[in-house]
Amino acid sequence: MDYIARYGLEFNPFLKNSRDIYIETEETKEVRFRLDYLSRTKGFGLLVGAPGLGKTTALRSFAASLSPANFKVIYTGLSTLTLQDFYRHLASCLGAQPCCHKTDNFRLIQSAINHLAVEKRITPFFIIDEANYLNTAVLNDLKILFNFEMDSRDRAAILLAGQPQLNSILSLNAHEAMRQRLVMNYSMEGLSKQEGRAYITGKLSGAGCRQTVFDEAAMEAVLNAANGIPRIINRLCDSCLLIAHTDGLSTVTAEAAMKAINDVQLG
Repeated sequence: MDYIARYGLEFNPFLKNSRDIYIETEETKEVRFRLDYLSRTKGFGLLVGAPGLGKTTALRSFAASLSPANFKVIYTGLSTLTLQDFYRHLASCLGAQPCCHKTDNFRLIQSAINHLAVEKRITPFFIIDEANYLNTAVLNDLKILFNFEMDSRDRAAILLAGQPQLNSILSLNAHEAMRQRLVMNYSMEGLSKQEGRAYITGKLSGAGCRQTVFDEAAMEAVLNAANGIPRIINRLCDSCLLIAHTDGLSTVTAEAAMKAINDVQLG
């Protein structure tokens, strides 16, 4: 018997490349509220969180909710580029043909943003993921690049998303000017036990499951080991399903969950 069929699933909801099931929590609601605020006010925003907390998932869901008639989302995770290549990359993302010189690309980017914001009345929403890897030159130029009409107008929303060290980077005196420009700043903390349970049951339900898959002790063991991190919950639950199936169990027991935890931790 296939392990997916054994547990009444249409597919494995804990695998990265399976069908996307977005589970809303109090934290994702707060993230959505903050991002909505940034989209309305424009300017710079900051979203940080440890790896695996679901920043990119939340951003993907938010971006999909924006109307193309009102917003143009420009997403990049290429945060280790040189300043010159970063300018070229942004110009290309805006549909312009990048030039050789930084000053030319600067004009291209500002012209494209003005065209969207002023002529078409579409707000460009830039999402710069893994922003904790941006070099100092790029961080310093961002506030110049998005300076319009002698810094009297915000034409775009710019979100810097990354790991917690991004807060430490921006706390340096060299980035005081950028820090003062932040209109939104939020740090993700992870799921509570209650939210973790809802996350697992929501994933199972979204995959068509109508039966009990994890007994209470197994659920508790997974949540304790995952420490509120959705990515680890997914890995543990996937491993639980495989181990319980191999052991011929109709539900995931605490013993199967502990085997899964040991496998994942050793991996």
